Amino acid sequence: MDLEAFRALLEPEGRAALAEAVEILATGADPVAAATALRRSYPLALTSAALTQAGLRRRAEVKFGRDAEVMYFTPHGLEQATRAEVAAHRAAGVRRRFGTPSVLDVCCGVGGDLVALARAGCPVDAVDLDPLTAEVARANAAALGLSERVRVRTADAAATDPSAYGLLFADPARRGARGRTFDPMAYSPSWPEVLGLVGRAPAACLKVAPGIPYELIPEGAEAEWVSYRGEVKEAAIWVGGGAAGRRATLLPSGDTLTASGAEAAAGPVGRYLYEPDGAAVRAHLVAEVAEIVGGHLLDPRIAYVTGDRLVPTAWASCHEVEEVMPFSLKRLRAALRERRVGTLTIKKRGSAVDVERLRRDLRLSGDEAAVVVLTRIEERPYALLCRDVDQAADLRGHA
Repeated sequence: MDLEAFRALLEPEGRAALAEAVEILATGADPVAAATALRRSYPLALTSAALTQAGLRRRAEVKFGRDAEVMYFTPHGLEQATRAEVAAHRAAGVRRRFGTPSVLDVCCGVGGDLVALARAGCPVDAVDLDPLTAEVARANAAALGLSERVRVRTADAAATDPSAYGLLFADPARRGARGRTFDPMAYSPSWPEVLGLVGRAPAACLKVAPGIPYELIPEGAEAEWVSYRGEVKEAAIWVGGGAAGRRATLLPSGDTLTASGAEAAAGPVGRYLYEPDGAAVRAHLVAEVAEIVGGHLLDPRIAYVTGDRLVPTAWASCHEVEEVMPFSLKRLRAALRERRVGTLTIKKRGSAVDVERLRRDLRLSGDEAAVVVLTRIEERPYALLCRDVDQAADLRGHA
């Protein structure tokens, strides 16, 4: 979809075509039938643009909820867009730290963050290098009734001046010609260019991939890793506002964990195995999770915590350990067959085992379920045969 085709969607005929495309796709019609139906009333280019946009809106519902019904997207823009709940959490963080500053949103994409910032009361000046993406962001601000607080223009982020604003918000593109990139030096703008903007801004919030190397985080900044329903979505680097260090946050609860100076020793396998949430792992807060559950590490370099007490926490999933064995395909297969396990969840940290090959080699059959944790303890590979624990239910049973 090019800029001309997108602008046609914003005209009355385009809006009508898009509304019909949404209705047709909602019936489950296949693409050929949907295109045939629309072509009876609309030109080919408009039909194609409407069907593309209708399909993107359906995909966007998981990120944007009901807002997706009136928003516009590009495929790449939707992929990189922040989930609405995460964007709202970050916008609330801006308000808590800085009030409602004027915001320069560079690399604004389709506008997920500028929408959240504007709804939090911030006036937003947003830019994107791609004219189509900027046009989509502008249309989204209008569709959601935020045009009075938002201005969107086409510009190179590196050429902007953040000193005139209260806050710089940057979400550098993490996709190049070969697809998604995990190297901050390959971001667009590159990490040095982003830091150059930060150096001219009174304060900043940078959206980055969860795997950003620690050495690239600016000194004195706070790095926050955000997990949504158990999946680490992204990290935010906060510069200014007085906060520093590492933070992990769970959504939708809003629970947060910061470094306390806790230290966790390694020890033997206990009755329970705790798997810390990925945000805590990324933020190097596994020792803090161990402190919460009164446990210790299986191995100093592996993010598994173990202990003999069942302690309910949102910061870790829990498994009851039924058997511990040095890893052996033959022995593991025998143990699973003895338990009549046909449904197996395989987890691993610190293990080089190919999970899919292992699953095939186990040749499972049976009607029971189990969890196998593959890990390393003192350089030796181990398999821990476990069952999932409903922490709340188990605690009620022991009350």
